[in-house]
Order: sequence, then C-alpha cells, then structure tokens
Amino acid sequence: MERGLRKQRTRQAISDVATRLFISRGFEEVTIAQVAEAAQVAKMTVTNHFPRKEDLVFDVHESFVASLAEVRGRPLVAAFRRAWRAGLERRDALLGFSGPEFARMIVESPTLLARLRELHEEREKALAASLLDELDSDTARAVAAQIGSVARLLFDEVLRRIADGEPEAEVAAAVGRAGERMFDLLESGLGSI
Repeated sequence: MERGLRKQRTRQAISDVATRLFISRGFEEVTIAQVAEAAQVAKMTVTNHFPRKEDLVFDVHESFVASLAEVRGRPLVAAFRRAWRAGLERRDALLGFSGPEFARMIVESPTLLARLRELHEEREKALAASLLDELDSDTARAVAAQIGSVARLLFDEVLRRIADGEPEAEVAAAVGRAGERMFDLLESGLGSI
C-alpha cells in the first residue's frame, strides 16, 4: 500500500511540475527531459508514468475516456442529462472546467488539441461498447456518436470560454442553456432508448 501511495505521489508531482512548465513556456517548447530535470526524477520515471508527453497534461485521461460509459439509468438521454447537469454544478474538469492558463495552453497547442480529439473518440468508443448489452452494434455506435458529439461540443465550449477568461459561473450558465437545447434535440431523436 505504501509503495502504491508513493507511486501516485510521484506521478502527481511530475504532472504538476510539467503543467507549470507547459503553462509558462508552451507545451511544444518543453521536453520530457526538462520535465524530468524540474521534477528531479529520471527521464525514464517520467515516461514510465506518462508514455506520451500529452498524458502529462491529460493525466486524468482514463477517467475522461470512461466517463460516458459509466453513466447509468434510463431513458438513456435523461440519464446523460442528469449526469451532465451534476458535472456542470460541480464545475467538473471532465466537462472542460480548468484554470484559464491551463485552458489556454490546450487551445493554443495543435498537439494537445489533436490528443483531445483522440480522447473524445476513445470516449465515444467506450460508450458504444458499454451499450452492446442492450443494443445491437450499429445502434450502439449511432447512439454513442450522438451522445459523444454533444459531450464534445459542450466540453469544447467550456474550454474555449474558460481560455477566454470568462468567469466559471458565466460559462456554466451559458453552456447550461446550450446543453439543455442539445439534450432536448437528442431526446427528440433517441426517444426512450
């Protein structure tokens, strides 16, 4: 247990140091070697914890990818709306809420934006796989694509507004209105699935 805790602390310390470096210098300008030096660990330690440089930024990527597949309840769209509203109320990072410097770092980096698109795709695939117990493959993929698209659009809007320096309360209010309209459209199309 102590070893696992130590490993988690090291991982978090590396991620925190990397984030500070990326924000101050720009993601593309910082190397893994510089992160290792600043974190006072070996380069191999960094890559053992974070196989991709982008993972230093998206250190919660596993939770992000699993987040849609973990939503439970029926009707399906109503369950996603409830989960999304709860995340919006918490200003959840998995919905795009972060500090403005962090958000700007992402939106200003083509590499990070590309990785974020990949993570959205992985999240959609995980959702489709989780629906296979109840739906055929084509329907599961179609439903996951629609729900995943709404989640991506709302995430991108939160991230952009935060990067522009809007206060979280204003972002939540504006995105909340947009989200309700999007979920209404989903419900009209997906109905009682």
